[in-house]
Amino acid sequence: MPLGPIVWLQTEHLDQLEALLIGAGLPAEDCALQGDIFYGIFDRDELIAAGGLEAAAEYALLRSIVVKSHYRGRGLARSICEFLLERARLQGRVAVYLLTETAAEYFQNLGFEQVARAGVPASIAASQQFSSLCPDSASCLLMNLSCDPTTSNGAQ
Repeated sequence: MPLGPIVWLQTEHLDQLEALLIGAGLPAEDCALQGDIFYGIFDRDELIAAGGLEAAAEYALLRSIVVKSHYRGRGLARSICEFLLERARLQGRVAVYLLTETAAEYFQNLGFEQVARAGVPASIAASQQFSSLCPDSASCLLMNLSCDPTTSNGAQ
């Protein structure tokens, strides 16, 4: 059964987004305020995968990449990540950061590098994701977008 394309989530999708995030153990407290940064993939009318890209000065924060459990293993998370990274490049962002408690290895395989959380730019550190939603124990990762995209991991 073919799945839908990646689409920008509308206000009427926020309940499904919150349920998907909560079901995966991810923060959903700011969905209503940050709903316009999320994109998703639907199977008919059911949101099955989602992720967000939050702008922060010349940087961006990759947010809440999530796939419904019985749809995992189909490359949906990778598709959403690649889509959001391309959006960040098109917006002129120089780097994308993310926090994760469980998927650091996955994101490193996509080209992100682990960095010290204390060293992130002020605009990223001021985000709700960094300042209150994700615990201090979460891994902080970075993908530098300002170099040649043909390099293996995007870092300089």
